[in-house]
Amino acid sequence: MKAIEIMEPGVVRIIEKEMPQPKDGEALLKVLYGGICGADVASYTGNQPFTTYPRIPGHELSARIVSIPKNDRGLKAGDVVTCNPYFNCGDCYACRRGLVNACHDNQTMGVQRDGGFQEYITMPVERIIGGKGLSAKELALIEPFSISCHALSRAEVKAGDRLLIMGAGPIGLFALLRAKAIGAKVLIADMLKSRLALAARFGADQTVNVKETDLHTACDAFTDGCGFDVCVEACGAPETFLNCIDEAAHGANIILIGNGKRETTFVHSVLLKKELNVFGSRNAFTRDLETLIDLVKSGKADVLPMVSGVYAMENAAAAFEALSHNDGTLAKLLIGFGD
Repeated sequence: MKAIEIMEPGVVRIIEKEMPQPKDGEALLKVLYGGICGADVASYTGNQPFTTYPRIPGHELSARIVSIPKNDRGLKAGDVVTCNPYFNCGDCYACRRGLVNACHDNQTMGVQRDGGFQEYITMPVERIIGGKGLSAKELALIEPFSISCHALSRAEVKAGDRLLIMGAGPIGLFALLRAKAIGAKVLIADMLKSRLALAARFGADQTVNVKETDLHTACDAFTDGCGFDVCVEACGAPETFLNCIDEAAHGANIILIGNGKRETTFVHSVLLKKELNVFGSRNAFTRDLETLIDLVKSGKADVLPMVSGVYAMENAAAAFEALSHNDGTLAKLLIGFGD
């Protein structure tokens, strides 16, 4: 079979490899679509510290079951499914407390272990999630959606909450979709018009281009001077984290999804003064993916506008190159692996 391999930073190639053989408790899956994650792009550019080379990327997947053992989950050959791609050790302190998403030895497909950008993969049955009739393209978007869903669950976002989302990239946009489905009122800020246009399409109550509008003035007007109940940092930049602190209401929740690479300096007394809660968020639980499959199936969230393009497997190198030079006009790119 064929697989996509990042041989070394900047070099993507198609390789031939043996078909995987399922072990006890595993199913054989035919991969249909794979979404290119920011972590995959970081592996391609050499900026992912957890990646070793060569590496098969990919953890945002949809697939068709080829063969599967008898199971109590109702899964059978022919079903179109997605998967939980975060492998945990089961023994560390986090795992023993049920925090399998934050395993001390987390192994995400495509990063710490080979991923799903290959024609066939094997997967433990308990990691396979039935698609409930969603299309293969929709199912390939469930995992990145789950990152935002899990993040919002950390602060127990509820209907009527006023949310600030800093960053309208894919994760920020998915956070917007989830927040609107819950019934929150959302202001989302970015510096790119194309991303904010998509945010408006996804139902943002207000968009703010920080290059053109003073953020604090807009936030003050949106919240009647009270501040936001929840602030979501989806950029990973020190400046946007500080924006969240500034615009949070007293007693508010701040959720960090963006993976920062620079130090943030601030006087921490502001956290005390406002009595703020700051939540980190990592990966997702299987239940997050299941929740979102039901949400998309209900028609309350349309994820397909997130797709900016679909590349054939043979053109994977062009897809990685496009995202590595993304000017903000691209959201999600999918790779099709055939039927």
